[in-house]
Amino acid sequence: MTSPRSTSSRAGAGRGRAAAREPRPAYECDACGHQPPKWVGRCPECGEWGSVVECTVTGPVVSGRVVSSRMPAEPARPIATISAAPARARPTGVSELDRVLGGGLVPGAVVLLAGEPGVGKSTLLLDVAQQWAAGAGSPSLVVSGEESVSQVRLRAERMGTLHDQLYLAAESDLSAVLGHLDAVKPGLLVLDSVQTISTTGTEGVPGGVTQVRAVTAALVAVAKERGIATVLVGHVTKDGQVAGPRVLEHLVDVVLHFEGDKHSSLRMVRGVKNRFGAADEVGCFEMHEGGISSLADPSGLFLTRYSEPVPGTCVTVAMEGRRALVTEVQALIGATVAGSPRRTVSGLDGARLAMVLAVLQRRTERLTLHDREVFAATVGGIRVVEPAADLAVALAVASGGLNLALNAHLVAIGEVGLTGEVRRVGAVPRRLAEAARLGFRLALVPPGCGPGSSGVAPENMRVIEVTDVRTALQAAARASAE
Repeated sequence: MTSPRSTSSRAGAGRGRAAAREPRPAYECDACGHQPPKWVGRCPECGEWGSVVECTVTGPVVSGRVVSSRMPAEPARPIATISAAPARARPTGVSELDRVLGGGLVPGAVVLLAGEPGVGKSTLLLDVAQQWAAGAGSPSLVVSGEESVSQVRLRAERMGTLHDQLYLAAESDLSAVLGHLDAVKPGLLVLDSVQTISTTGTEGVPGGVTQVRAVTAALVAVAKERGIATVLVGHVTKDGQVAGPRVLEHLVDVVLHFEGDKHSSLRMVRGVKNRFGAADEVGCFEMHEGGISSLADPSGLFLTRYSEPVPGTCVTVAMEGRRALVTEVQALIGATVAGSPRRTVSGLDGARLAMVLAVLQRRTERLTLHDREVFAATVGGIRVVEPAADLAVALAVASGGLNLALNAHLVAIGEVGLTGEVRRVGAVPRRLAEAARLGFRLALVPPGCGPGSSGVAPENMRVIEVTDVRTALQAAARASAE
């Protein structure tokens, strides 16, 4: 038997649901579109008198208010009728940077370039600003929040990047930066760095989360409105991540990381996010006394030319983005020690080296590595962490442990599994083509990556498919004896 109270409560709930589906009155300002919760004589948003009118609308309720539809500023159009010309990239004059950006800088695009202190961010962007001023037909403006204009002028004089259309300013206030944009009307803005700029309308210290978010949002809005290609320099944390709020990377169009070892002249610009092109490209540069220059063919930096083959070395081909880089891996097997021997790496993944050593210890008969020190490194300061270098690391360690010099024209490509098998990797044809271009004539590749599976082998190169580490060692030994 149902009680009258439960019946009335269900009826009341039904009436409530019905009322929620019915149109409900609302109030909206004709001048600014503000929707006050009740009728008022003066709009609390814009201050107009008599502009608030009652309107009956239906729509979703957000925070207790009905969200009504309104006429958009620009109607939607068929995609085929929209011009792509405003999004065309303009070359910067720095070939390797254009490679990473997807052809150059797009007017109105905002690029975030992050890197460790002293890696060369300001040097690179000063060269970009000079190239833009010389060839784009519009001025470029460099705003420095960390250095004075005299310091930047000295660097530009040393680099030979002086130009009449290249403007410099030293500012740390957002309003002053916007004032320079009004006066110069540049086509390119370089802001070094975004963590040093602050605005008086936002709380927080310069470089704080609130300030960085507000400054970046304002610069993005100005860049889109005026069609100014903007490059923001960002700081990084000790972990190598972009400093500041994570939303900073979502606000900008392109995120680039500038990497390099201070003890090496090699520098790399790596794409992390790119709304106008591929996000996996890498640009190579060389730092020198006169500044920085592009490296169109950096493979020679990662090889050592020996008069005679040396034990403990093997060559592989690493992929940095879409670029194949021929890289030499070196291994040194130390003396037998008591306790836990050292495993030291430079430019390689220490965990993958430990795995390769365990596989070699288990799958080969003559190698004893559990009580010997092992040192492994790459040449030229490049960092190789992809699994495709496993086979080269294994052959270099075996070559050093057995005191067997490998063939000088041998290159090894493949991932090593825990059971000793050699697994397939990507972009094998591109890797082999780059190795053949540099004069290598013999390649060890995983099964299914030979000429019959991946296409025609490069001219004058013999490609051998190896199924496991033991087969690879036997093939390398035969090649060394030839």
